[in-house]
Amino acid sequence: MAAKKWFLVVAAASLLFINAAPAPVSAASTPYESYNYNFWEESVPSPAAYVPSRSVSGADLGIGDFLEPSDMVVTESGLIYIVDTGNGRIVNVDEQWKVLGVISRFNNEGKEDTFKNPTGLFVDDEDNLYIADSDNGRIVVLTKEGELVRIIDQPQSEILAADFKFNPIKVTVDKAKRVFVVAKGVYEGIMQFDSNGEFIGYVGTNKVTRDYTEYIWRLLSTKAQKSQMVLFIPTEFSNIDIDAKGFVYATNIDPGSKEPVKRLNPSGEDVLKRFGYFDVKGDILFRRILGPSKLIDVKVLKNGMYSVLDANQGKIFTYNDEGDLLYVYGGKGNQLGTFKTPVAVESIGGNQLVLDRGKSNIVVFEPTKFGSRVNEAVGYHYNGDDQLAVPIWQEVLRLNSNYDIAYIGIGKSLLMEKRNGEALEYFKLGMDRENYSVAYKRYRREQMKEHFGTFMTVLLVIVAAWLAFKFVSSQRRKRMKPISGFASQKLKEGKTS
Repeated sequence: MAAKKWFLVVAAASLLFINAAPAPVSAASTPYESYNYNFWEESVPSPAAYVPSRSVSGADLGIGDFLEPSDMVVTESGLIYIVDTGNGRIVNVDEQWKVLGVISRFNNEGKEDTFKNPTGLFVDDEDNLYIADSDNGRIVVLTKEGELVRIIDQPQSEILAADFKFNPIKVTVDKAKRVFVVAKGVYEGIMQFDSNGEFIGYVGTNKVTRDYTEYIWRLLSTKAQKSQMVLFIPTEFSNIDIDAKGFVYATNIDPGSKEPVKRLNPSGEDVLKRFGYFDVKGDILFRRILGPSKLIDVKVLKNGMYSVLDANQGKIFTYNDEGDLLYVYGGKGNQLGTFKTPVAVESIGGNQLVLDRGKSNIVVFEPTKFGSRVNEAVGYHYNGDDQLAVPIWQEVLRLNSNYDIAYIGIGKSLLMEKRNGEALEYFKLGMDRENYSVAYKRYRREQMKEHFGTFMTVLLVIVAAWLAFKFVSSQRRKRMKPISGFASQKLKEGKTS
């Protein structure tokens, strides 16, 4: 009887332990397919890097439903700001989704002022809010308490058209307080303002791909025909973000562009690394109905990583600093983790947040073991700790043996350790031809140095043996010549007699 009671106690305790223990994040619960692309640009299955954990709406926060929200920002201190466009307000919550404040009006020179269709937001290192108040044609700068700092409105410049109308959509600010603005209908590039709010020019103009057939036809056409032709103008930028080094990341809305993501230096030059198998442009394979990826947001992450949001398919693509596609998650649909009209992606802690304007909510994604290990290994490699990255990459390969980036990562570490022969195998598995060539040259040089003494010794022995053979042969021929001559003479004398 005592044994039976003891058994029941142990069983009850086990059940409580199982229920109390946190369940690991499972990739099987995703409502979307997880995949990546290999060297041949083929879609291959992959474990999910992020899975949805919950969604948060305005009603959940107790402030009423969001109405067509359009932007979201997470500060370094972990505060979350949501641009609730339809309600004309900025909502501030903490990491626990507790509402800290709602800004819908502010004091402007003694008068109460409001927002009209705000669409973009940036929070600087002093917690000042830069709000793209689109329909009011201005950038409103407020303190976190909602007090007005200044307003950047209609810019004045000789390079602007006389009828130019300023409609800011997105905004970001660098350490020097220069303000970068994506404005509606502006094709010349990203508008740049100094710390005083004065317009100082454009940066990062999109290149136009010219159709020379159309160009020749235009030369031969009449005025009436020319008026009906399509104009070749640069595409607009759709969103911007800025990294810790002051480089501006920007996306454009041209689905056919090979460079829909740019990383602009202070001179406006695109310095984004594109060393991956394919272009940094979202999906490589896609359905004709949906068309190619249309990137509408970019979020700079830690360790050189960045995520871009595809509005066409509702997917988030994350790349490392060299342009390798790390993972993909998300999709269109009605389930948790899929979207109707995604408009913004952000990161907080280890999680990622996606703002869905169509559903008027925010979806929280948590990393799986696979996603965490990939992020960790990428971080080690980015910071030069390749040896620490190797065991993490090996664990990633145990989770996904088709993950080419892990093979390449291990190969680079081995290359740094001058283990060129082993690096060759990993670069071959990862289909990294460039690094394979580097490792092969080093391995060949290494083998030559290691076996040079033996090679030269064997070569000298062979040469000496050959010379000795030639010498002996020549001496033998010399000795045979007199004998042969004497015998010939005797033969002649015998025939004569």
